[in-house]
Amino acid sequence: MKTITQQPIGIFDSGIGGTSIWKEIHQLLPEENTIYLSDSKNAPYGQKSTQEIVDLSIKNTEFLINNGAKIIVVACNTATTNAIQYLRRNYNIPFIGIEPAIKPASLNTKTGTIGILATKGTLNSILFEETTSNLNEEINIIEQVGEGLVELIENGKIYSEEMTFLLKRYINPMLEQKCDYIVLGCTHYPYLLPQIQKITGDNVKIIDSGEAVAKQVKSILLQRDLLNNSSNKQTNNIFYINKDTSVLEAMLKDYKNSEISYLDF
Repeated sequence: MKTITQQPIGIFDSGIGGTSIWKEIHQLLPEENTIYLSDSKNAPYGQKSTQEIVDLSIKNTEFLINNGAKIIVVACNTATTNAIQYLRRNYNIPFIGIEPAIKPASLNTKTGTIGILATKGTLNSILFEETTSNLNEEINIIEQVGEGLVELIENGKIYSEEMTFLLKRYINPMLEQKCDYIVLGCTHYPYLLPQIQKITGDNVKIIDSGEAVAKQVKSILLQRDLLNNSSNKQTNNIFYINKDTSVLEAMLKDYKNSEISYLDF
């Protein structure tokens, strides 16, 4: 029988992209058990209505709670910006969300122009609007919907010609406007970092939220006395996906203590 501290950190995303967040959490908290739910069948969330996103987030949350999660990381920018307030009101469990790291970019830009590459659902959300409205009015924010990127990542086409074409199409206009920071507003996008940096060169800083989210998870676990203090150092990292497992397996091939299962969900 597991004590509450031994129960897993629950993580869900619209697909496999949230594994970029899982890797940061696992690196910072290697002694923690984790359970990850990839709702790849319904990816991308960014094209869906707010109510659809809320409904899927409820379904994902209840799956993780039923599997013993002690805290839930909504490892999806779109689900965070559209559904996390509902989840926090209706479930008695801590939730950690993902928001584009716009503030550090706006504070550090030298050119006064920052780019945000995100899904339509994130950019159109009320929470995103509230975040950007609090920034310095002199900052020029270039918002770009990364249409098609999530689908290519979900299908294992990260280094395809189509991906390169889309990235150049989305990023070059930012560079033309002297953008010196690009914020990745989707947890899938860190997997595109090498390609993006090849386009931008060394003069543009790319920011994602992964490390900050991992630190926040640790902070909340500490505050609530939920850190795993078991003497058993053998951890379980269980991944469920409701689509073909092969792309997820490739992404996690270096993590030997991970178990990947297909889920009819």
